[in-house]
Amino acid sequence: MDVDNLIEMANRIGQFFDSMPDRAEAVDSVADHIRRFWEPRMRLAILAALDNPEASASMEPIVREALSLHKADLQPKTAPA
Repeated sequence: MDVDNLIEMANRIGQFFDSMPDRAEAVDSVADHIRRFWEPRMRLAILAALDNPEASASMEPIVREALSLHKADLQPKTAPA
């Protein structure tokens, strides 16, 4: 999976929501969009990139904030055994 492409997509999402007047709502909206529309492998890859200083440096601040604050919610749910 191309992490640079995922970061670019997340940055576009972040730029869209960054124009909202309520910062907390904007951050929540970025995370909600990624949770609802990205498949689990994509979410795992972007969360791994968050832990990589070089990769996370290319993320928009709102994206880093959204991923950090909502990390647990963005983790894919495991299937019951």
